[in-house]
Amino acid sequence: MWSLISAIQVLLPGVLLISLVTYGAALARDGKIDVGQLVTVYSAATLLLFPLRHFEEIAMAYSFSRPSAQRAVRVLSLSRVARPSTVDASPTGDLYDPATGLMAPEGLFTAVVCGDPDEAGRLADRLGGHAQPAVSQAGAAEEEPADREVPSVLLGGVPLDELELDAARTAVLVQDKDPVLLSGTLRELLDVPSSGRVTAEEALSAAQCGDVLDALAQASVDSDGDPMNTRITERGRSLSGGQRQRLALARSLVTDPEALVLDEPTSAVDSHTEARVAAGIKALREDRTTVAFASSPLLLDLADRVALVHRGTVVAVGTHRELLRSEPRYRAVVTRETDDEIAVPAPPGEPDQGEAINAIDTIEEVEERA
Repeated sequence: MWSLISAIQVLLPGVLLISLVTYGAALARDGKIDVGQLVTVYSAATLLLFPLRHFEEIAMAYSFSRPSAQRAVRVLSLSRVARPSTVDASPTGDLYDPATGLMAPEGLFTAVVCGDPDEAGRLADRLGGHAQPAVSQAGAAEEEPADREVPSVLLGGVPLDELELDAARTAVLVQDKDPVLLSGTLRELLDVPSSGRVTAEEALSAAQCGDVLDALAQASVDSDGDPMNTRITERGRSLSGGQRQRLALARSLVTDPEALVLDEPTSAVDSHTEARVAAGIKALREDRTTVAFASSPLLLDLADRVALVHRGTVVAVGTHRELLRSEPRYRAVVTRETDDEIAVPAPPGEPDQGEAINAIDTIEEVEERA
């Protein structure tokens, strides 16, 4: 739209000036007007360019302000369901979403695969108690009917809407795919409300932050080079994307909530680091509920159970290897297969797609152990 408005601003005044000069020159040649009158008309037409520029600025301001205002209105219109709290303590148990049928059993590492990344983000927010408006196929948010109430996510059978806000945030923590790091030292970054069961060292180790600590130690102004006292710039601009993501993951692990929801926690790291991070999360979060939205086979293979969400509904549940063999839609998302590749069966005597993938995974595991 911006390019179109700028092009029109140049085109229309240009056509106007060329037409006036051409027609005025013809009139001056025929003696119907003199040169002074031609210059006067040209000057008057040139003055019209300034109002046209104002129209362009108005159109640009409108095109920028309207979507921003819509987002602000959506944020301001959000309201928490005013229900009295019926639970004295934070509940424990399975994390269940009635709207999609997603179940995250207590104490297990559950991975969720969605073909649509936006759908994964909305579902992650729902699991944290943030109800999202319905979204049409065109991508525009639609208003929920006044008499339609989206069911709340349940933790141990207790709706999150019935918990006090602080208790709900303590029970379920959601880390989105683009977490924010505020400026301050690493010690201040990890100084968050927590259960006290996980230390900062354990969280940093599970998130594979060894190289991050080395980089911060080199940048430390202390004589002992303590990375915990090194300042991190606003939004972590002094770190790479993978380093920022792992520090944010360590912060979430330190919090140690009853249920931890991670949206693409390893999307910015290489495959070797991703495997170690996934193993670290599973080991540190043993016997606690963890949900990870991902499509990486390295992470999915470590999960206790995997759920496939298709068009807002859980359509398959199993282990990574079971779903690779039995569910074409899951295999299409995880292995990036096309429709043609899914439809073509394996030639006689050759392993099918699931067996080939398992063989590759096995080779990678052997190389990892070596």
